[in-house]
Amino acid sequence: MTFDIVVTGAAADAVARVVPQLVRDGVASGITTQNASLWGPEAEEESSKRLGWIEAVAISEGLVPEIIALRDKLRSEGVDHIVLGGMGGSSLAPEVITRTAGVELTVLDSTDPGQVLAALNDRLQSTALVISSKSGSTVETDSQKRVYEKAFREAGIDPRERIVIVTDPGSPLDQSARADGYRVFNADPNVGGRYSALTAFGLVPSGLAGVDIQHLLDDAGSVGLRLALDNADNPGLVLGAAMAGTVPLRDKLGIVADGTYIVGFGDWAEQLIAESTGKQGKGILPIVLEPDAPELKAALPDVQIVRLVHDERATHEVTQGEIEISGTLGAQILVWEFATAVAGRLLDINPFDQPDVESAKIATRGLLDSRPERSEPVFTADGIDVRGTADVVAGADSIRAAVDKLLATLGPDGYVSIQAYVDRVAYPQLAELRSIVAARAGRPVTFGWGPRFLHSTGQFHKGGPAVGVFLQITADEPRDLDIPDRPFTFGQLIQAQADGDASVLADHGRPVLTLTLVDPANTVSALISAVA
Repeated sequence: MTFDIVVTGAAADAVARVVPQLVRDGVASGITTQNASLWGPEAEEESSKRLGWIEAVAISEGLVPEIIALRDKLRSEGVDHIVLGGMGGSSLAPEVITRTAGVELTVLDSTDPGQVLAALNDRLQSTALVISSKSGSTVETDSQKRVYEKAFREAGIDPRERIVIVTDPGSPLDQSARADGYRVFNADPNVGGRYSALTAFGLVPSGLAGVDIQHLLDDAGSVGLRLALDNADNPGLVLGAAMAGTVPLRDKLGIVADGTYIVGFGDWAEQLIAESTGKQGKGILPIVLEPDAPELKAALPDVQIVRLVHDERATHEVTQGEIEISGTLGAQILVWEFATAVAGRLLDINPFDQPDVESAKIATRGLLDSRPERSEPVFTADGIDVRGTADVVAGADSIRAAVDKLLATLGPDGYVSIQAYVDRVAYPQLAELRSIVAARAGRPVTFGWGPRFLHSTGQFHKGGPAVGVFLQITADEPRDLDIPDRPFTFGQLIQAQADGDASVLADHGRPVLTLTLVDPANTVSALISAVA
């Protein structure tokens, strides 16, 4: 099993119409030879620095022995628990790689103080921390590094023996970490974060945790020749055309795990596609769906369903109108990266930049600098504070009424984004809200854990089609945690991230409803009941 794709319905029509032109234009060979002009003159400068992922398998081969040697050294010292501090592509790729391999990796992609404290208090004596940041200035990972350094020192452990850095060469983190004596792995600077699964960002934490990363690279390499060929059977061209070539465009892509051995692939693909294509008022919105999701029964005309199946399913009759894909994890990663680049060409956008991600970061920094008092809630019900834009909260007097008003702002081509800025380890049941709201709304619904989604779908929310409505869930954690040598705490940081993103969305004219769990341990169930 390497990679197989079957397309039907509108996707098949798109493939039949679009792929021959892609072949004539030499798009596959152009991507393979890193032709930066494929996405137009305005994108050429950025594209010329972001096509290294096509060579990731070959370049990453040299990292494997170093990673395995470090893993063996750590284990010989009794260090067998790996924690990853990373955001966006830096955390989502290792998460799907390790979950699929059945290998434990604690992914710390949050600034929620409860989640950070739980990680800190879990087997510190046998823990090594991987800090992954492409830019080397990510506030979340910097904060995680600082708090672990303090914890290690207080436990009598030299942080330099337990913290491993993954970053681009020459980044601020690269320079400071080397000066401080940390072990540093440099990633290819010509690969963007969301395309970095097969680089050091995906391989170092996964390999240290115990994954056979050479096998992963071999699986990816097995599909490389097919992707380089300008022919109608190229799976990257076929998937890219099916994603972005339908007429009218089916700009919501429902991804369903339906028999695949891969665990959590939709979450990784979500950030790859949304951040790459959601700009200039257009894009493809990926939606991670349950096998019984309401969207699968609704036959919505702007939703394209993709089922990830086991290879034995590939010979059965595919549901009309759907795309069915089987393949190994390594092959899937490389094909979806290739297809996303192709989709960018078809949408006439630059798939390698993220111009709207910075807006939420700027708003967050402003709030951290000024730290204003939070506005009073419009009302409180069932231990939940309610705030939001005027079109949502005016006249509402219950959680149910406020949610009803939010959903009433949905247009015929709209979507709902649920954003949970809470401890995802402590309150995983909040994810149930996705299907509950989808059944009520009759429209596609995404669910993201904050603040990690800000580094992925956050780009689509601001830069994509202006048809989203937003349900924020925040929490007043009973415990907070200082960030060493910073004038703000983790609690203040995550609140500023939520408030900053809400303000940017509101400035873009998007409806926002914010529900704050005053006592999360005792109000999560009340929230789910109120929304249902």
